[in-house]
Order: sequence, then structure tokens, then C-alpha cells
Amino acid sequence: MCDDRIIRRFAGAFVLASAALAWWISPLWLVFTAFVGLNLFQSSFSEYCPLERVLGRLRAFGCTPRGRK
Repeated sequence: MCDDRIIRRFAGAFVLASAALAWWISPLWLVFTAFVGLNLFQSSFSEYCPLERVLGRLRAFGCTPRGRK
């Protein structure tokens, strides 16, 4: 489990980075922006977030694997 602020910070950084890459490199980077948005949307319904699982397994930023405290 991760603090929601960590997930929001990563999502915001990913969106800003992909928007910048779309502006300067290629508009195809907007596909990554859409992927991040779709992932946030689905996680609001299913409570499944791949980033949370990865950070939990790495025990990064104080996150713990789901189901453990």
C-alpha cells in the first residue's frame, strides 16, 4: 500500500514528461499520456494500480506489498 500522494506525484510527473516529449519529440508520446489517464480512471473503480504494486514490491517511498502492513 502506498500513500495516494505518491501515486499522484508519479502520475503528474509522467503526464508532464510525456506532454513535453510530445511537444518536442513526437506527438506519438500522447499515447503514453492517454495510457496514464486510462490507468488512473480504471484504478478509481477497481482499486488496482500497477505502479502501487511495483513500488510495494520494491518497498520504495515507504510502500508495502498489498495485503501487508
